[in-house]
Amino acid sequence: MVIVLWVLLAVILALTGWMLLYFRFAPRIGGNPAGERLKRIRALRNYHDGQLHNLVPTDMNMPMSTMLKVMWTMLRGADGREPEQLIPVVQFDRAAWEQVPDNEAAICWFGHSCVLIKLDGVTFLTDPVFGERASTFTFAGPKRFAYTEHMRVELLPHLDVVLLSHDHYDHLCYETMKELVIQRAQQGLRFITALGVGAHLEKWGVPSSSITELEWWQQLDVGASPGQGAAVKLTFAPARHFTGRGMTNRFSTLWGSFVLQGRNKRIYFGADSGYSPTFKEIGERFGPFDLALLECGAYSEYWPEIHMFPEETAQAALDVRATVLMPIHWGKFALGLHPWKESIERISRIASERRISLLTPRIGQIITSFDPAQSEQWWAQLK
Repeated sequence: MVIVLWVLLAVILALTGWMLLYFRFAPRIGGNPAGERLKRIRALRNYHDGQLHNLVPTDMNMPMSTMLKVMWTMLRGADGREPEQLIPVVQFDRAAWEQVPDNEAAICWFGHSCVLIKLDGVTFLTDPVFGERASTFTFAGPKRFAYTEHMRVELLPHLDVVLLSHDHYDHLCYETMKELVIQRAQQGLRFITALGVGAHLEKWGVPSSSITELEWWQQLDVGASPGQGAAVKLTFAPARHFTGRGMTNRFSTLWGSFVLQGRNKRIYFGADSGYSPTFKEIGERFGPFDLALLECGAYSEYWPEIHMFPEETAQAALDVRATVLMPIHWGKFALGLHPWKESIERISRIASERRISLLTPRIGQIITSFDPAQSEQWWAQLK
């Protein structure tokens, strides 16, 4: 009996030591803000008590019993959390994308929160995650759903800007960033992101000269043309969420959303956010929006303040004064406890009841206008 206890103790100590070393040295964890970057963070108005805070009180505490219940559910799986069938996607047509005129807006969704956006000739890519898992580990954690074809960096068209809303694994992918650095290093690609996230990017080889880190409400012009002014005005707006990739760095980097103002079109990329009064402020300051890309998935009664239920997504679309709502943050990873297509079914029903124009394209489909008539209920026949 004594020998068994000693063996168990040795195993526990070994695992603990491995975890500490992993979180200290594994490249995919990223880096922590330091130097001038850390000074900027500490100077923010929402920084106090050693960490960043949301604009409205947000309860992040979860009892240990609830945490264990959630972890067990995710480990053992639950009926409907992942699709049983292969998800049919549209093969991305790079030639068709590059032929979209500069005076026309276009989008293409690759699942979850990754959207290719063309606005006034500037091509943006939001929160690209092309790796197999949205996880701390390569061998465990949320694995992407089975698609007929997964998007890859080499299939992308010319990119001008990568927009990164925050540093969570389902929005900031180590493998994808490394591939972008290797394959697009000579293209003058810019990475525009939340303050602090640059520490991860620099550790992964992104040149500091290619990184722009923004604070809430900070603006910059992207795609300026000689004699014509800025093509797109970009604003980094607040969201109600949190950050952190390691065991001890929660709330160490900023999080947020992006407003894209073109000459004739306005797009709001909401990224991750619980419902917040800030949506109404964004609508008043920048709306109406021709298209709002808002999260609709990974919600739970256990974390109601950091992800929106579909009913709240609908209200947020009304708050930001969106002409058309396109649900994102679903269709690729099982990050909540609900069935994988529950979110899109609920938002479809609510949008119809509240007369909200809903755009639901197929994954990989190029949309050159934001007409809801281009929508397809492609998920309806899948289990």
